[in-house]
Amino acid sequence: MIDKILDIATNIDSALWGIWTMVFIASVYIYFTAKTGFFQVRKFGFILKNTIGRIKKEHETEKSEKMTPFQATSTALASTVGMGSIAGVATALSVGGPGAIFWMWLLAFLGMITKTAEVTLAVHYRDIDKQGRPHGGPMYYINKGLGWKFLAKLFSFGMFINSVICATLLQSHTVGRAFLTSYKLNPYIITSIMAVITAVIVIGGIKRIGRFCEKLVPFMSVVYVIGGLIIFVFNYARIPEAFGTIFKYAFSAAPAAGGFAGAAVMAAIKTGMARGMLSNEAGLGTAPMAHATSNTKHPFLQGLWGSFEVFVVTFIICTITAFAIISTGVLSNGQSGIELVITAFASVFPSSFANFLLSFSILTFCLTTQIGFFIYYENSVINVFGKKSIKILKWFYLLPGVIFAGFAHVDKLWTFANIAVGVCAIPNLIAVLALSGVFIKLMRDYLDGHNKYSTNVIDITREYIKKV
Repeated sequence: MIDKILDIATNIDSALWGIWTMVFIASVYIYFTAKTGFFQVRKFGFILKNTIGRIKKEHETEKSEKMTPFQATSTALASTVGMGSIAGVATALSVGGPGAIFWMWLLAFLGMITKTAEVTLAVHYRDIDKQGRPHGGPMYYINKGLGWKFLAKLFSFGMFINSVICATLLQSHTVGRAFLTSYKLNPYIITSIMAVITAVIVIGGIKRIGRFCEKLVPFMSVVYVIGGLIIFVFNYARIPEAFGTIFKYAFSAAPAAGGFAGAAVMAAIKTGMARGMLSNEAGLGTAPMAHATSNTKHPFLQGLWGSFEVFVVTFIICTITAFAIISTGVLSNGQSGIELVITAFASVFPSSFANFLLSFSILTFCLTTQIGFFIYYENSVINVFGKKSIKILKWFYLLPGVIFAGFAHVDKLWTFANIAVGVCAIPNLIAVLALSGVFIKLMRDYLDGHNKYSTNVIDITREYIKKV
């Protein structure tokens, strides 16, 4: 039965991620980059100044049901800095070869401004309910900005699938495999513990989720980055070769070596784009739902955090994972997923320390992703099945990770991730492209200092910009 499901999933994956999908995604990214005059390059310093440079100026108000901008970003990062940045990169390499990393980089570079656009739109078109809690995301800007109810429902259904597969099933599965490999612990026990912790946090609402992610995400990211940088130091002589391999096999087929079966250029492009979008979520439509809860002064100001997230996730964390695998030569071992990353780190660090470092990293990365993603799941359930359904379906969110904990075919399981990314990204990017004029108007409103569409005005008047 499972084999038949996997065969069907493989066929859907092939159809969904055909050449037309990749061309469409790349075209949207290029359009926004050109439309803004390469803003992510020209104003990179401005982006840093108005994101991490403003953290100390942020203050949390206990009575407010909104997150601070940094809490919202930490929650969004919690859903991005997860298994996609570690196990996802490993599977991209095992399926698409070293060239997949080049396409991941290229997609991230172009996607930085696209993520700024979707976050900006999410904050502008958000709702504030009677309790003062903000709700926003693609389903809101599709409905309010375009009036395309079918597309909003399609995205919400896609997000429901994405949440169940990527946030609960794959995150828990990755942690279960990591602890099985490192400590021979039963994956069903590990995933069950994760489900309980997730339940305790999400029951407290978006403020508790924000506080949890705000404290853990920066710490866990720094720990993993330091470990990865040590590998850079140990293997500094292999840096030119490792990066040369990435560029070489981005445009030519990677040959088979050892347990690595080899990879065609199209496989490198497909896996690089799919895994890249899964890890940094540029254009995916997920992160805007977390950012929409922010107590920010202007939609575009919060949108800048979107660019920052893509940079941190892809160019720092994903690159560290890729270099660790390529420079240590473990790609030829025939392993995949988290086992491949653990083997790479164990070739530099003592195996006991490597197991501890990777187990800690993957546990915290995946746990925060599973927790942060609940906001997206809740929004999608409400928009597809109605508000009353969340009382029952919120518990369903915790089940897939436990049920599939013992499934061993890692690469086949990741096929579902490709599908989940595609069914969300396509309707979202259609909407973001259609609302590009609104984004440019909001962008200029902030940069020119007019602030006509600041959040404290629009949240009260609800006088949203219509399609430009």
